[in-house]
Amino acid sequence: MTEAGAMSQGSWEQLGRQASHPRETGPGAEAPRQLLTFSVGETPYAVPVESVREIVRIRPITPIPRVTRDIRGVISLRGEIIQVVDLRVRLRLPETHSTRASRIIVVHLDDGRLAGILVDAVREVLRVSGDAIGPSSGGEGGIVHSLCARGEEFVSLVDLDKVLEVDDGD
Repeated sequence: MTEAGAMSQGSWEQLGRQASHPRETGPGAEAPRQLLTFSVGETPYAVPVESVREIVRIRPITPIPRVTRDIRGVISLRGEIIQVVDLRVRLRLPETHSTRASRIIVVHLDDGRLAGILVDAVREVLRVSGDAIGPSSGGEGGIVHSLCARGEEFVSLVDLDKVLEVDDGD
């Protein structure tokens, strides 16, 4: 699958179907992990599919006064108020304007909270075995907790708790 900029509505439906149908595994084989991959800049990142509630197009974001720059504001999604974190700013990358490929990934945390993560583009659902995932070097502000080898590139797995924790020092 190519960058999300080329995705159509049919492709989003296909992406959802891929995520909902796990592949068969042999006896004693570890079930593959499913990761939603996305881009911030040219760098690929991922979150576990089971943490993703939905992916939405960019919509008006209402700013919140006196919060850190990485908190873009809140959106209303079917009557729910959801805080949106700009992952580009959280990673201390230069700010850019949203594009047609930009998306808000709505995630749910173990404690029941919902939040949105603004990313440059959604890529694909990736199925990987547990042995393809290893620890990270601890860079990127502690947001990345592990790396996944995918061919010759590495996909950084994001720690959602770290991304969504409030940072007083900006």
